[in-house]
Amino acid sequence: MLAPPLLELRELTRRYTVGSETIFALNQVDLAVEANDYMAIVGSSGSGKSTMMNILGCLDQPTSGEYLLDSTLVSGLNETQLSSIRNRKIGFIFQSFNLLPRASALRNVIQPLLYRPGSRAERIDKAERVLDRVGLLNRKNHLPNELSGGQRQRVAIARALVTEPSLLLADEPTGNLDSTTTADILRLFDTLHQDGQTVILVTHDDKIAARCRRKVTLQDGRIVQAESHPN
Repeated sequence: MLAPPLLELRELTRRYTVGSETIFALNQVDLAVEANDYMAIVGSSGSGKSTMMNILGCLDQPTSGEYLLDSTLVSGLNETQLSSIRNRKIGFIFQSFNLLPRASALRNVIQPLLYRPGSRAERIDKAERVLDRVGLLNRKNHLPNELSGGQRQRVAIARALVTEPSLLLADEPTGNLDSTTTADILRLFDTLHQDGQTVILVTHDDKIAARCRRKVTLQDGRIVQAESHPN
């Protein structure tokens, strides 16, 4: 018997009213993502990429339609329930890193664990293990301003991974990095996928999208193309 998709969107719509005008950021979108998928969401500015990411990350709710994550109907949950889903099932990686500037790399990675049961020693051990996984354990006591852009993004990736999320969401994760560092971070995403992590990237770069197993193109709030790439 086939396992259900990790996440599924069914006729999902997000619309906004601006004065007398109705704007469809997403319009009747259907999408299924399997566990251990590696997918890029692409599209021009205003295509719906950010809205899609916000809904997938439980930061926004659809106007209509359904969003299921791990067979849980997420659309319609209250903010407390959504917060719990975000903390348990979703890891976020942002273009601007969003690190606490006065906290060490280790403390930044520990931060999501503060909302979970466990001792201080257990949190430190878990954070150190995931920093080691991204190759940054030797910089655990450094502040963000003492790290390069690539190292800061590795800390951000470690922070996203420390809760062992079902889904890793990355919004333009290499947008602030040079080409050499970008290649380094993308190799890390490739490795995470090979290790079984489900990864969804939002990007405007077709070369980055080509590394992913699937590419979904949005235009005017609709999926206009879905491609699969052999690995």
